[in-house]
Amino acid sequence: MRILIVEDDLSTRNTLSSILLKCGHEVSAVSSGEEAWTVIRQPDAPRLILLDWLMPGLNGLDLCKRIRSIDGDNPFYIIMLTVKDNKKDIVEGLDTGTDDYITKPFYPEELRARINAGHRIIEMQNRLLSHAKELQNSLDHIETLQGILPICSFCKKVRNDSNYWQQVDDYIASHTNARVTHSICPECMKIHYPDIHRRINRKNTEKADSD
Repeated sequence: MRILIVEDDLSTRNTLSSILLKCGHEVSAVSSGEEAWTVIRQPDAPRLILLDWLMPGLNGLDLCKRIRSIDGDNPFYIIMLTVKDNKKDIVEGLDTGTDDYITKPFYPEELRARINAGHRIIEMQNRLLSHAKELQNSLDHIETLQGILPICSFCKKVRNDSNYWQQVDDYIASHTNARVTHSICPECMKIHYPDIHRRINRKNTEKADSD
């Protein structure tokens, strides 16, 4: 799991990094809210953020507000680090957009457990996002076959969205997941291959009589 640590205290930052690295996580660490904001705006930014509340300049609460203002389909999971432990402060942090919090001084096992909980949430969000994209793709395929479909009265070609004429099987293959196979219907068999049509009918009649 890729994790961003935002902590202005060097000792705490190193301790957090050491614990998380031992747990097998990939860690990036910055010392200020401004540095974190630069990292977070990158397309490949870590989705889990361990964020100190009390920092000079851009503090954790204000940074959290900025992050939530840009959250899209794949939101960040934010764990707030704080020495504040009264209920009013906790409520304020959660209302601002933090997902969880850890009070200082923290226990390594508690940190590990809360990181794992965040990891599970992020994985679930990723699965839901993937399913949503698959559903949207399916809906897009369905929509392409709705409405009026222009077909030539003579050659039976279909006019596509670019105003070009395609064979029906090419059009279906490019607009759906269906696979097209070719055969001959009985009416066309009778017109184009009368001998074969008569033989098939004779065999069908003989089979029906024997049954």
